[in-house]
Amino acid sequence: MSYQPDGMPARQSPRLLDLVRDAIRRLHYSYRTEQSYIHWIKRFIYFHGKRHPAEMGAVEVTAFVTHLAKERAVASATQNQALSSLLFLYGHVLAQPLPWMEGIDRAKTPVKVPVVLTREEVRAMLAQLEGTKWLMAGLLYGGGLRLRECLKLRVKDVDFGYKQITLRDGKGSKDRVTMLPAALVEPLRQHLVRVKRLHERDLEEGYGAVEVPFAIERKYPKAPRDWGWQYVFPSIKRSTDPRTGVIRRHHVFDSVLPRALSAAARAAGVVKPVGSHTLRHSFATHLLQSGYDIRTVQELLGHSDVSTTMVYTHVLNKGGQGVRSPLDFGDPTPPFPVRDVAAEYRVQAARSQGLNAGRTRSGIGSLPERASGRGM
Repeated sequence: MSYQPDGMPARQSPRLLDLVRDAIRRLHYSYRTEQSYIHWIKRFIYFHGKRHPAEMGAVEVTAFVTHLAKERAVASATQNQALSSLLFLYGHVLAQPLPWMEGIDRAKTPVKVPVVLTREEVRAMLAQLEGTKWLMAGLLYGGGLRLRECLKLRVKDVDFGYKQITLRDGKGSKDRVTMLPAALVEPLRQHLVRVKRLHERDLEEGYGAVEVPFAIERKYPKAPRDWGWQYVFPSIKRSTDPRTGVIRRHHVFDSVLPRALSAAARAAGVVKPVGSHTLRHSFATHLLQSGYDIRTVQELLGHSDVSTTMVYTHVLNKGGQGVRSPLDFGDPTPPFPVRDVAAEYRVQAARSQGLNAGRTRSGIGSLPERASGRGM
């Protein structure tokens, strides 16, 4: 520790990454965002030989982003995430003017058609799950929840009377309401009975508190131990909060359900790439197929713009706007004869063999021999 001229000890200046963490928490960003930003800022610093970011600028940022795209071959979303981390560093932490940031192009994110399962594929996959994983997957498909929304679901936000679920602080810090499928009402009731017993046992052992948002704990000190604030899908064991060091029972780990869904898809014989978001895509598509208007689906999904919801019209059986193919006009019978492609290949193979045999007898040599220079 250094000392000032008057003999009073001078405070050490906080480390850069601590300043980043303070800024992220001041703006109420999620812990996952904090982890991501810290990761990319560290990589940026190490890429340039541990130079301080205050000494660098547009040239170094562009070189780092270009390195990710060309040498590391990262996806465009990953490249943009790294750029957002550096934008946050220079704008909110170092407070440096950023006119040069406007000249750095963000990678264009490709527009992809979502992977959608058929109703039969969803049923076959759900049949491979059981217990809590089946219940979570049922909520993702039956209510259109995102994975994080399912994991962060609190007991107080499940309304059995109105058969609805209130999703708090979702993507974009927005709340919304979606349906609670009737098929899940009784299984979810039984599940919460077991969760409550677990919570009561935690209270007896001196624990039982969960993380609550913002300053609620200061305003309502008993809220973290209240039954309504408990997670619907708690972890099987208690863990230490990385931000506060407090031992709590957090929600189920993020990777539990995606791994279970992948295994269930393989067991059900589903060859499509299946993730937790695939069930949400299927939820939206199946509602549109059932005749619900797109504005209703938009509200259930929590999309700000209907154009985001429009992507699901591209995977409907009748096409994006109900347009029929000209191949399907008129006579319902196939306009072209059905071809036996396998038989045609066999005929072509037989002809090739006969041609090669004739060339060999005449001394010209077979086609492969001529191509390789043999038989000349």
